[in-house]
Amino acid sequence: MLSKGDKVSVLDEAINGTVVSVKNNEVMIESEEGFMMTFFVNELVKVQDSNNLMNSIKRIDLDFITKQKEEPKPRSFVKEKRDKRETAPPEFDLHIEKLVPNKRGMSNYDILTLQTETAKRHIEFAIKNRIPKIVFIHGVGEGILKAELDFLLGRYDGVDFQDANYQKYGLGATEVYFRQNK
Repeated sequence: MLSKGDKVSVLDEAINGTVVSVKNNEVMIESEEGFMMTFFVNELVKVQDSNNLMNSIKRIDLDFITKQKEEPKPRSFVKEKRDKRETAPPEFDLHIEKLVPNKRGMSNYDILTLQTETAKRHIEFAIKNRIPKIVFIHGVGEGILKAELDFLLGRYDGVDFQDANYQKYGLGATEVYFRQNK
């Protein structure tokens, strides 16, 4: 709302002035050059006095702002905390490219059989050597290898499994835990 004495600027023209009178929607201003002009309220913008602007700048606490900038900001990701003695679990990549030098001539059945046999060998090795946890990297794909791996792991007693750490592996890995009696 505009009132008498307000400093204003005309929106579409380079005219500044002071409000002389306000009647309904019409505002009469005196331009900086001394001309009397009439505009509609929606054509004018109230301009802040530069003294008020300087006062608001002086009120800013520079010490507080510099202290805020100096304080380290918390990191946005959560880092997995580990004990220094704890070693990372062994990871086994079941992608066919990692298992054979050339897959030419292998059917999908042959590829899946080789992948599940490799996983079975690693599971039995971990059980025999009392390894508490391993990770199988199977990739996302169509989910056939993951389903086959879940079926295989479900046949063992004392074996728990879940999706591996999403931040590290995405959706393409399974973490396997072995409950072992001491």
